[in-house]
Formats: sequence, structure tokens, C-alpha cells
Amino acid sequence: MRQLSGRWKLGLLLAASTALMWGVLPVMLSGLLNTLDPITTTFFRFFVAAILITPYLIVQRKLVNRRKMASFNLVLQLLSAGLLLTINYALYILGLEKTSPEASQVMMQIAPVLLLLAGVWVFKEQFSPLQWIGFIIFVSGLIMFFSPRFDDVFISLSDYGIGLLMLMASAVSWVGYAIIQKVLLREFNAEETMLVFYWIGALVFLPFSSFDSLEQLTSLQWLLLLLCGCNTLIAYGCFSEAMVHVEASRVSAVIAMTPLVTVSIVQLIPLPGITAEPLIVISLFGALCVIGGSVITATGKIKL
Repeated sequence: MRQLSGRWKLGLLLAASTALMWGVLPVMLSGLLNTLDPITTTFFRFFVAAILITPYLIVQRKLVNRRKMASFNLVLQLLSAGLLLTINYALYILGLEKTSPEASQVMMQIAPVLLLLAGVWVFKEQFSPLQWIGFIIFVSGLIMFFSPRFDDVFISLSDYGIGLLMLMASAVSWVGYAIIQKVLLREFNAEETMLVFYWIGALVFLPFSSFDSLEQLTSLQWLLLLLCGCNTLIAYGCFSEAMVHVEASRVSAVIAMTPLVTVSIVQLIPLPGITAEPLIVISLFGALCVIGGSVITATGKIKL
């Protein structure tokens, strides 16, 4: 088992940085979707990350396992993980377009919880009674948060309801990616896999992208587009580095706070082109239960 560095303060700072960047991301994406279509926006997220990480890894000589690319099984696993991550990105932004930044972040908390459940089935890990309690709190929180929108999902299936289903499917595809990624990290380092995934995403989205709208982007939107690509690269980098310094469960607990960042920004700061989710008391309490349930589920194995 890999030894942690012991620099837990740095690890928690990196985890908090990840939560902050992921919390801001849907707000920035919403600012772009007023002008740019979801597919083109996602292409640029992958492309900017790819062109930034490629020369860095070459110069730093971190592509130490590139000879393993000759293995058909490993290449197949890389392609599978890359395509699942691509699907995750596509469904996420399509779901975001139909819902709101707050709803997208709360719904995406399904992903790490499902990954923990998948660990029970795929990797034969144990799920403690405390974790099951956390899972029940989490599901109850989701129901409460989206309770004002039940008609949109279960009766009329409005655009908002379809968006929530897309976000749920996005979370499921991310779990599939994460499971394969966990296996791949036995053969490659994290940077090598992300390099492949970013280029897969860019190449998949390129034929479906439309660049006609680029001339309509304002200076602020060009900045947002660049920042979204950097966010994709830096957030995952901080996340991977945080795992070096502190336990994965504690990293997950900090990242579970991501929806708080998004909700706080959208609800407290008037932003042009972004409509805040109408939050009533039960929705706010549900959001807190989602976060609390995620934290309990992630940390339930920690021995105090």
C-alpha cells in the first residue's frame, strides 16, 4: 500500500482547492452556454487541457510507461475509460444546460457515493453500518432537494426533468470511468492516463463542434473558455496530488462540500444570464443532507 507523505495540511488544502474549482466550474460553463453550444464548449475543455499537459509531460519526462501502449488489453482499457469520461462530460453539460448550476452539483454527488457502492461489488470492499446510514441520509437529501420538482421528473418529464436524468447518467458513466481508471493506475501514472483521456475527448468532440459562434464570444467569455480548460486540468491535478498527502476518504469528505460552493455563488451573487434555483427550506435541508450523507459515506471506515 502506498505510504502517505504525512503533509496532511497540504493535502487538505489541495482537496479544498479541488472543491472550489469544481464548485465554480458549472457557473463558468453556464456563462458560456448563453453563446456557445454544449458540444463545442466541451471540446475546448478537453483541447485546452490536452495542449497544456502534453508538452509538460514530455519536457518533464513523465511518460515513463509509454511502451505499455503496445498491449492490446491496456489500450482497450484506456479507450474504454476515455470514452466513458467523454460521455460523462457530454451528459453533464447537456444536463446543466437544462437545469441549473446548483442542481447539477447536487445531483453529481451521486457519482462518488455510487463509486463506493461499486467498490463493494467490484473490488469486494466492506461497507460499514455507518456508511449505510450515510447512504440513507444522502438519498433522503436528494429526495428533499428535488421534491419541488417531482412533477418535472415523474409526471410531465419537462426539460428540467430530462436534464436531471442526463446528470444521473453522467454520474453513472463517471463511476464506470473511475473503476477502469483504478485498474489502469496499476500500470500507468495518473498524468499518463489523463493525457490519453484528454486527447480522446478532444478528438471525439471535434467533428461535432461548431466554431461559427466563436466570433460572438465576448472578452469575458473567451476568458471563461480558457479558464474552463485550465480548471479541467488543474482540478484533477490537485485531486491526484491531495491523495498523495492524505487519506482518500478525507479527500472525498472535503470534496463533498463542492455543492456548497456552487449554491453560495449562484444564490448570493447576481450573475447575468444565470437564474438561481428557487430554494425553499426543504431544498436547503436536503442539500445539507446530501453533503452530510456523502461525508459520512466517505469517512465511515475511519477508525477514530
